[in-house]
Amino acid sequence: MRHEIAGLKSFLIDIDGVLYVGDKPIEGARECIETFGERGYRYRFVSNTTGRCRGSIAEKLRGLGFEIPEEYILTPPIADLGQVRQKRCFLLTGGDVYRDFEIGGATIADYDVDYVVIGDAGEKFTFERLNRAFRLVMDGAEIIALEKDRYWMGSDGLMLSAGPFVAALEYATGKDAEVVGKPSKKFFELAFRELGTAPDETAMIGDDIFTDIGGAKRRGMMGILVRTGKYREDAVKNSEINPDLVIDSISHIFEIKI
Repeated sequence: MRHEIAGLKSFLIDIDGVLYVGDKPIEGARECIETFGERGYRYRFVSNTTGRCRGSIAEKLRGLGFEIPEEYILTPPIADLGQVRQKRCFLLTGGDVYRDFEIGGATIADYDVDYVVIGDAGEKFTFERLNRAFRLVMDGAEIIALEKDRYWMGSDGLMLSAGPFVAALEYATGKDAEVVGKPSKKFFELAFRELGTAPDETAMIGDDIFTDIGGAKRRGMMGILVRTGKYREDAVKNSEINPDLVIDSISHIFEIKI
């Protein structure tokens, strides 16, 4: 089936689960990105991945055959840098994402902090680290959730994301976290500024019915759901969110007349 999408000028594209799963590229994804450029569409990559800094994400993509400039990648730490510049932050995160905060002028500390920042910490979600975060919030720190996703698709199956741990800290402290990744208004507004296009000229391609598709539709974008990555038919049916289109993978986007 072919669909007419009038006025579409740009795309926001999720990374993990859309371009690759684990260490395996989605078949046809690389060629699809090249075709976007050839056809004159503007695009940016919007990821809630918070276990890697932006430079490391770009490096991984190059290793998988994607030639994507680092500045085309938008992540929650990048969206948050203006807020935490010259502030003291306790990072409950994993990998090398701390580099984005250091570059952005934040001071990383374990005490007397302005913000507790939570991302995908993986095995670093220990009782000791969570309890330290709890005590810092009880002492007056605010909570910043780089993302609040429920789960993601790893190379060996579904993995808990940061959302369950953010919810636990909110429950324990009685404070709400400020979410700076998808589906926050702040994150999508950054993406629109980068693209230079309006929401009704933009489509979001993602594998998460809540953060990608739900977030996109709340901001006035078209939501295109792919059946790769974390996609689950039962989650879509139970979400009460209606994607504008559901396709098998990003490589099928050109079955749509755009």
